[in-house]
Amino acid sequence: MISRSCGFYWHERCFWHDPGAIGVFSAPGEYLQPQPASESPESKRRLKNLLEVSGLIDELVVSKPLAATRDDLECFHTPRYLDELEVGSQRGWGDAGEGAPFTVGSLAAARQSAGLAIAAIDDVAHGHHRTAYALCRPPGHHAEADRGRGFCLLGNIPIALKRLQKHRSESTPRRIAVIDWDVHHGNGTQAAFYDDPEIFSVSIHQAGNYPLDTGEFEEQGQGDALGTTLNLPLPPGCGIGAYRHALQRLVLPAVAAFQPEMIVIACGYDACGKDPLGKMLLNSAAFAEMTAQFQALADRLCQGRLVMIHEGGYSEGYVPLCGHAVIATLAGSRTNVHDPQNAEIAAWKYQSLQPHQRELIESWRQGWARYGSLSEADAQVASCCDIHTR
Repeated sequence: MISRSCGFYWHERCFWHDPGAIGVFSAPGEYLQPQPASESPESKRRLKNLLEVSGLIDELVVSKPLAATRDDLECFHTPRYLDELEVGSQRGWGDAGEGAPFTVGSLAAARQSAGLAIAAIDDVAHGHHRTAYALCRPPGHHAEADRGRGFCLLGNIPIALKRLQKHRSESTPRRIAVIDWDVHHGNGTQAAFYDDPEIFSVSIHQAGNYPLDTGEFEEQGQGDALGTTLNLPLPPGCGIGAYRHALQRLVLPAVAAFQPEMIVIACGYDACGKDPLGKMLLNSAAFAEMTAQFQALADRLCQGRLVMIHEGGYSEGYVPLCGHAVIATLAGSRTNVHDPQNAEIAAWKYQSLQPHQRELIESWRQGWARYGSLSEADAQVASCCDIHTR
């Protein structure tokens, strides 16, 4: 029997990762004044603090699991890459690949972050919790098997899911949907499962943002897994109207047709209207609404199994409010934290679905029919769960 509890996974060590004074992506130079990295611990630490102050954390089952082992990491990453990380860690600094700098203690933090994802996914998969949220840092969805990218050293979700596949039993979920709503394309997660028909990988991201070499709609999987990768590169400036239309017309029907036994969400908050690295218009109520939609789908299809893995989000002031709204929804809590910026962001122009956005999403829906399938009935159940205010 599956518990109805909501697990929350965090560890102080994750906040100790220091990427150094790299600015956004580039190292400081003659004309580039050093500044703290965009990927700082404060957005995550402030979210955890807000859970404490609001009392919501008392409604969660809090865990501080062990760090991932070398064997765990090799479920996804190559030994050569892991050896290079070890050498760099002993040296005290390095770049794991492309825009993924690290310093002393970073590898330990990354292993701890992967451990959070492993524990959250394992506990929900085996019925210990119905839902779970892992406050991972460093993030993981850009990391590839043989290199780090975009602030990500280790692939938290690929490690956790491939480990689950390696050790699965008769009762372990096999068909798993991964939905990534970070504003940046989840290239690492896509690459990990591009030829795996048991994992349905969906990414809803801003077109033309990092990374520039992946994330097109035409990337739909290969071999037996053709039709199990779905990319929606939305144009900059999308509000809840575009996201709602994309979910209801394509994402929810496609996930429902896949019939997953568990849903995992790569939960980035950089599509919020206050993020410095994204150009989207979502507020905390929008993130709560999307959470409710996937929770309704999980309740219908996979006994409620839903796991959220924290990814990006670089507004130190606004990420905590978005995260609190998501976790409160996930836990079915009445604990309410007033978001003073919800109304302001909701009032910005172009929040509603725009004609060019509708046309693009409808073209994807038609194109998806060539390889994938859609289930309207299941999508309608989830789409009725709109939350306009919180």
